Amino acid sequence: MRYTILAAAVAVAGLAAGHARAGEGMWVPQQLPEIAKPLKKAGLRLDPKQLADLTGDPMGAVVSLGGCTASFVSPQGLVATNHHCAYGAIQLNSTPERNLMKEGFNAASQAEEVSAGPNARIYVLDSIQDVTAQVQAAIAAAPDALGRTQALESLEKRLVADCERDPGFRCRLYSFFGGNTYRLFRNLEIQDVRLVYAPPGSVGNYGGEIDNWMWPRHTGDFSFYRAYVGKDGKPAPYAADNVPYRPKHWLKLADKPLGAGDFVMVAGYPGRTARYALAEEFDETANWTYPTVGGHYKKLVALVEAEGKKNPDIAVKYASTVRGWQNAMKNYDGQLEGFKRIDAAAKKQAEETAVLEWLRKQGPKGEAALAAHAGLVALDEAARAHRDRDLVFGQLRSTGVLGAATQLYRLSIERAKPDAEREQGYQQRDMSTFEGGMRQMERRYVPAMDRELQAYWLREYVKLPPPQRIAALDRWLGGGDEKAIQRALDKLAKTRLGSTEQRLKLMNAGRAEFEKSKDPAIQFAVAVMPTVLQLEREGKARAGDALLARPVYLQALADYKKSRGESVYPDANSSLRITFGKVTGYTKTDGSKQAPFTRLEEVAAKATGQEPFDAPQALLDAIAAKDYAGLADKRLGTVPVNFLSDLDITGGNSGSPVLDAQGRLVGLAFDGNWESVSSNWVFDPAMTRMIAVDQRYMRWIMQKVYPAPRLLQELGVAPRQ
Repeated sequence: MRYTILAAAVAVAGLAAGHARAGEGMWVPQQLPEIAKPLKKAGLRLDPKQLADLTGDPMGAVVSLGGCTASFVSPQGLVATNHHCAYGAIQLNSTPERNLMKEGFNAASQAEEVSAGPNARIYVLDSIQDVTAQVQAAIAAAPDALGRTQALESLEKRLVADCERDPGFRCRLYSFFGGNTYRLFRNLEIQDVRLVYAPPGSVGNYGGEIDNWMWPRHTGDFSFYRAYVGKDGKPAPYAADNVPYRPKHWLKLADKPLGAGDFVMVAGYPGRTARYALAEEFDETANWTYPTVGGHYKKLVALVEAEGKKNPDIAVKYASTVRGWQNAMKNYDGQLEGFKRIDAAAKKQAEETAVLEWLRKQGPKGEAALAAHAGLVALDEAARAHRDRDLVFGQLRSTGVLGAATQLYRLSIERAKPDAEREQGYQQRDMSTFEGGMRQMERRYVPAMDRELQAYWLREYVKLPPPQRIAALDRWLGGGDEKAIQRALDKLAKTRLGSTEQRLKLMNAGRAEFEKSKDPAIQFAVAVMPTVLQLEREGKARAGDALLARPVYLQALADYKKSRGESVYPDANSSLRITFGKVTGYTKTDGSKQAPFTRLEEVAAKATGQEPFDAPQALLDAIAAKDYAGLADKRLGTVPVNFLSDLDITGGNSGSPVLDAQGRLVGLAFDGNWESVSSNWVFDPAMTRMIAVDQRYMRWIMQKVYPAPRLLQELGVAPRQ
């Protein structure tokens, strides 16, 4: 969605440490000295300076999976994350005959651990470098809007290339504070990631979509990976004789029981928030983006599920895709409900009006920021004029074989350029990931289902009004009725791009070979590519204008907040953040008080024997026998399952380690409550809660339900009786 590409955040210059508080705030590591006192006041027993050492203990154990967070939990490279974060790997290794999503996976030895997929990665933070001066100078020297975007991209490629000179590292440039700060992150890129343990779906996804974003919750949302490297200890692609990676630091499981009111913190890689977005950007999201995209996802889920009932191969191969759609559409529904509950539109508008009035009172000093605000509004209006076209066309050209053809043809165009001039995603550094995507398509593609998805987006395309139609696509389609769609589908059915061998072969093909091709999917790509490139240029020009306007306006917003004594922290942008607070329940809108922990017996009480409440019999038997394996909390009288805290997280934090006051692992973050999902835009401290799986429940499952004595020993916790 367009709001997710915002780098919206605000400057932290002059932030007073006393203004930071537990709960709200995704703090960047550079702010740790400023929030040291609030951390200690909230209950942290470590020296905050210890957290400032990002490659030390415990921060050095926290890693990114490139979409989720995880952490090393043993000196043998064992990694803990969520079941839903490992779901793609579980799906890739599943077949209708051996469905690991349902049955679970438990490697009896390291030799039986299986690849998490060609594109699975673990990123271990190595260093952070401030490059603000270089980036801002490059942008300022550019001649026009398009030139500013191109200058930023060119410098980013140079910075990244220099950063990645040493083999085995992956670097990324992050924008903070709307472009007021730029930092270059360098990570060790572990390419051989293997699935070690995943509980059955009746544990790891207990409650399914019914319980997703809900409280009370009773989900064992955890799994384990292992990081492997070459025999020389350096990152290497998957190979049978690779060896486990030896991390410098790993987390230890908590040795003290977690209870209500206790301090907790999370270090992780939250994806995107937009708390500093313009009111107009918020309105577009609430009134168009979420309803429109969520509506498409609901239709697509129904389409795939219907086909999956007829063909088990479709059910397995599209399971991960469907789960992603389901999660997003429920999230959107929750946000829309939350927006209405707290009247978010009025709040955003009132906040923005106050900022603009404050700027007007500044006289000439406020004029630049007022002009920047007006410029951002105009840019949003320009993009809004063709949003339906951009959504439908973007989805069509990224679907199945059409997506593969478009990527492969674009690769042939980019390969004719020097590597430094290629579009990001098509440089030599991207080729292993590119190839991995082409390879793993075979585990997520069925021709009959791909045809249905093509048909869906073609039908959506012909509904567009004439001003939003694309001439090249109209010519390729040859009509605007169902007959034209069926002709196109029949033609596309003859493509050879469903073959992995053919896709890999085309990675080395030249542009001329594509443009002479008789393959119908490739002919589609060739037909629409000029339009794709033109729309890309137009988008980069708008982005270039925003590169000037957004930093100015957001600096003014920061100054306004500082003048009111308010805390200032940057919006999430997938970079490392710390958030802290306490274990606590909350009161729902119906007045019901929610306890901070759920209990083992409640799992059994929910069990119906039918998905998604089909708890394993071994679990039900152990609960009935009150066999707590020595893991019961005396205050609860049983084993805790999930717990709540008032920490500030979002997508990308999934799998984040939840640490206690001593920096020990007490659980894994995996969700938020229904009332919290709107916090991406407006934070509500009374209602926003993070949901985590308790490490005691993880251990209980691994001992009594889906036994993994080898891993328990590796985790340093001998099975109890």
